[in-house]
Amino acid sequence: MKKFIMITIITALLSGCSVGMAMSGKALPDLGVVKQQASRGEVELQLGKPIATTTLDSGHIVNVYEYDIDNEPSAGRAFVHGALDVVTIGIWEVIGTPIEYFQGEKRQVQVEYDSQDMVVKMEVLSPDEGEKAVSKKKPA
Repeated sequence: MKKFIMITIITALLSGCSVGMAMSGKALPDLGVVKQQASRGEVELQLGKPIATTTLDSGHIVNVYEYDIDNEPSAGRAFVHGALDVVTIGIWEVIGTPIEYFQGEKRQVQVEYDSQDMVVKMEVLSPDEGEKAVSKKKPA
């Protein structure tokens, strides 16, 4: 009986990384909000703070934002990870945590604002364009 209790305690202590990661993903932002004449506040409510900012000669500001796709919080994934943790006495974490770590894909969007902080132009960047845009611009 003591052995069973110890195994249960160890399993409870070891489990949780993949379960927690599955529950704490980020919801997909509503890119429909990012349209002409939307305010910077509305955009940043969906996308968060920019990862890069630059000011154009015209006075317009261009921000690059990063967001995740296919990494929404999932109770189903968390349940499966938890069940596999129990069945494998915690060994599943060796596999489950890297699976959750690499879950989803990062995307970037570039938004240009006028002098009143209203959206003038929005462009979803390809991964290569995103790398170039961020390397050229300094964070705000």
